[in-house]
Amino acid sequence: MSNDHVIGLEINRLTKVFNTDSLSVTALEEVDLRIRKGQFVSIVGTSGCGKTTLLRIIAGLEGDFDGGIELEGNPIAGPGVDKGVVFQEHRLLPWLTIEENVGFGLLRRPEDERRELTSRYLKLVGLTKFARAYPGQLSGGMAQRAAIARALVNKPKILLLDEPLGALDAMTRIYMQNELEKIWLAEKITMVMVTHDVEEAIYLSDVVVLMSARPGRVKQIIPVPQARPRHRDNPEFLAIKSALLQEFHLQSKDYFSFEI
Repeated sequence: MSNDHVIGLEINRLTKVFNTDSLSVTALEEVDLRIRKGQFVSIVGTSGCGKTTLLRIIAGLEGDFDGGIELEGNPIAGPGVDKGVVFQEHRLLPWLTIEENVGFGLLRRPEDERRELTSRYLKLVGLTKFARAYPGQLSGGMAQRAAIARALVNKPKILLLDEPLGALDAMTRIYMQNELEKIWLAEKITMVMVTHDVEEAIYLSDVVVLMSARPGRVKQIIPVPQARPRHRDNPEFLAIKSALLQEFHLQSKDYFSFEI
């Protein structure tokens, strides 16, 4: 069956409330979302709309929620190797080489298999020549490529990216967007990315999911029908960007409004 008809991730009426002794905050409310297997989906919205909370729930890192969430038909009950995660900071272990960092999650695999997989994913992200280097010897973009390789080496069903390029300078970020697209095309894996960068979301994604201001709900699902490789000055690209930025503007006014 084509991936066009296979649901990779299904979220039904997901609600998440954070409770403390003095405060109750609804981060997500009645979130419904279906992502096809192999799609690249970006989640955008104003600060505090629950984007990262949603990503953490998908990763199995956040529990105690109402509603249902399934990955390829199986309920998500906690973290596991079927879900790869890349954060804004690379989180590589500084005392291990890049090769050792990428293969860290494979320690229970036979040595030959571990070596083959590590080599394959270092090559995929273009870091074969830096296998024996340490994280402190790499640029920010190279370190993030190593983090992506580490997240992919266990062959997860989904790759979750939480502002993975947010700490990079503008030129490196554009380069890494191209690299991330190449990796997605090569692996044909479902990817879900949280980003504040509307242009980045449109450039990379099949679908952009716009979240409402808190409590976070799926406000709009915007398909990006442009063929790849995409051009940022394409009129259709610019029209989608303009519409999304307008939604952000309207949301921001609601989010920061208050009464005296």
